[in-house]
Amino acid sequence: MKNRKGKLDTQVIAGYSDSNKMRYLTKSRFKIALECPTKLYYNEHKDKYANSKLDDPFLEALAKGGFQVGELAKCYYPNGHDITELDYETSEKKTLELLKLDEVVIFEAAIRYKNLFIRIDILEKKGNTFNLIEVKSKSAHPQEFEDELWNSRELKRGIHSLKNDWKSYLYDVAFQSFVLKQAFPDYRINNYLMCADKSKVATVDGLNQKFVLVNNKGRTGAVPKGDISEKALGDQILCKLPVNEIIEIIHNDEEMSERFDGRGFEGAIWYFADALSKDLKLETAVGSKCKSCEFRTNEAGKECGFNECWKQQHGLNAEDLSKPFAFDVWNFRGAQKAIDDNRFLMEDLDANDLKIDQSKSGEGLSNGERQLLQIEKIKDQDSSSYIDINGLQEEMSSWEYPLHMIDFETCMVAIPFNKGQRPYEQIAFQFSHHIIYEDGSIEHANEYINATQGLHPNFEFVRELKNALGNRGSIFRYSNHENTVLCQIREQLLNSDVSDRDELISFIETITSKKNGKKILWEGKRSMIDLCEMVKKYYYSPYTKGSNSIKYVLPAILNESKYIQEKYSNAIYGKNCEIRSKNFDAHTWITFDKSGSVINPYDTLPPIFDLGSVEKIGISL
Repeated sequence: MKNRKGKLDTQVIAGYSDSNKMRYLTKSRFKIALECPTKLYYNEHKDKYANSKLDDPFLEALAKGGFQVGELAKCYYPNGHDITELDYETSEKKTLELLKLDEVVIFEAAIRYKNLFIRIDILEKKGNTFNLIEVKSKSAHPQEFEDELWNSRELKRGIHSLKNDWKSYLYDVAFQSFVLKQAFPDYRINNYLMCADKSKVATVDGLNQKFVLVNNKGRTGAVPKGDISEKALGDQILCKLPVNEIIEIIHNDEEMSERFDGRGFEGAIWYFADALSKDLKLETAVGSKCKSCEFRTNEAGKECGFNECWKQQHGLNAEDLSKPFAFDVWNFRGAQKAIDDNRFLMEDLDANDLKIDQSKSGEGLSNGERQLLQIEKIKDQDSSSYIDINGLQEEMSSWEYPLHMIDFETCMVAIPFNKGQRPYEQIAFQFSHHIIYEDGSIEHANEYINATQGLHPNFEFVRELKNALGNRGSIFRYSNHENTVLCQIREQLLNSDVSDRDELISFIETITSKKNGKKILWEGKRSMIDLCEMVKKYYYSPYTKGSNSIKYVLPAILNESKYIQEKYSNAIYGKNCEIRSKNFDAHTWITFDKSGSVINPYDTLPPIFDLGSVEKIGISL
């Protein structure tokens, strides 16, 4: 075991043999090892180690979008053969039988070489040539794709270094291409990424609804629904991007963003495969990258992989591991330097580690001041909140009543819902609008939701919002989302011919702001006030653990404010109550757990659907 000042490069440190079953290095496992070789072991032992990704709703939503794009891609090859078997032996056997044909297209083609195993999204065979096509729900512009790949500064020096946005996708293709070449060394391989095409628009309505998400024995997937002929699908909205040159650069170890500790690309593959087959744990030097590790989580009856790494490499004890780390300081860019200096915990930091801007004194907390406040409260074990009353009062003196609180629900999907839409074009389908009047009364004044299938809601959304907000009063949002959405709808309006286009654009410009770099394009006279920015300047609670997300700020305020607790622990929110609501009848927002802490109000809401009803109707993104 290393002491707290020790350092360690990637190496094999332990072996465990709990099964004689062959463990193949698949493309998903290779991707995990690419992120961190240690995760390869933790991921294989799901019963032992807690994993936050297993219940991540955001990742689940991304996966569902990927299922739909995958099914659409298959429609472009109507004569393709689908390998649906899940076991290695049967799926490989069926693939090899189909590959005896001179020309064939196979979906989920199963290819094995030694203990490497891949399933190729689309494998097209033409004579002695393979076209390997990896389908991704990511979007790309075919004419701009090359420019999006490489870090421009390094490319000018003749160095190929992939941007993080594309790195994992291209290494995925590179791994599959390597395995396919080993299994069929006499074949030529052309490598492609198939992505949503930013330059295309859907030429039919309801394209998204043709691919319905289903759950079959616990496995989520997508199935086509209705007419999926070439005519019914309209113009193709997926593009096939050739990546042979990029894959060759990776295979030749000329891509510099990933060096595999000097092993090279092929060496790393066999290194991972050997560790996997022998059930060996590969230890990787810990650092600031560990902040977002999915194994940094706790679950009853399971171990924490994050804690295990830091304990083994630096001798941190249970007390150390219970404390916040250097990289937990909000928006802190110096965490890795501190770790390199053997200062791992937040309590090891001080003002010398921060960049504190004194030029804007009196304008609320600067980033550095907020970071220092977080560090000092940890050192002093001070759980009290910081509130700049004077700063808040000065801000509030500029507000005009009535105060309008708005919140949007939106989505951006790879496969468009409506004709004329591009992949990942913004869709705003719901808003809520509450008003705080000068006398202190509160009202859920307006709401909008689009529940009509096939209707593109954005312009109606803006019309309803315009009517709801009227011409008086300050407007509030939390963070940038509402401003971003309205600016995107403005671009859609510029390309439209709706009769009230100019009126709607003028309204949007009145309540939003827009920058291009440091240049201000416009600043509306009623530009929305960002409550998140107010939190950053005037409020800090250790309860938020440095986060400014409303998911952390709201529970902090609720647990600290006796006034709010007393007011909202009564049933005052409803259709005929003190606070007028459109959706609730005498609802109590504040309830307490056994320890006296406020239960998150979101957790007290009844479910919208029960599982049975969802499965009956089917869900499409």
